[in-house]
Amino acid sequence: MNLDSLRAFVAVAEEGQFRYAADRLRLSQQAVSKRIAALECSLGVTLFDRVPTGATLTRPDGPSFRTPTPY
Repeated sequence: MNLDSLRAFVAVAEEGQFRYAADRLRLSQQAVSKRIAALECSLGVTLFDRVPTGATLTRPDGPSFRTPTPY
């Protein structure tokens, strides 16, 4: 895991699409995809569900990573 992979993760999570994240990071879409794949491999988890409209964060225990946990 490295800082570039984490930056790619945050950008995809916030933008919702690899293409927009790539534009934001000034990288190719392929470079962002490879960074996410490397991060997923090193963590042993799938971080995003790839859907026709982009990418959404996976749901590890039901709610998505972006959903605030009620207290």
